[in-house]
Amino acid sequence: MSHVRKSVTIDWTLREAAQAQIRVLVRRILRKYGYPPDKQEKATQTVLEQAKLLCGDWAEGVS
Repeated sequence: MSHVRKSVTIDWTLREAAQAQIRVLVRRILRKYGYPPDKQEKATQTVLEQAKLLCGDWAEGVS
């Protein structure tokens, strides 16, 4: 999650390009650690949903 946290901007939940960048980052991490390819899409969506729930605290210091 630390890589995702570093990628979060204030309006990332509204910008499709920012979300796409985070999805790519999550997929790279999953591939790096040998996560099954057929389950990567669901895991990526789960990480994005979790990030949206937690992002209020993350983006406070971002300008």
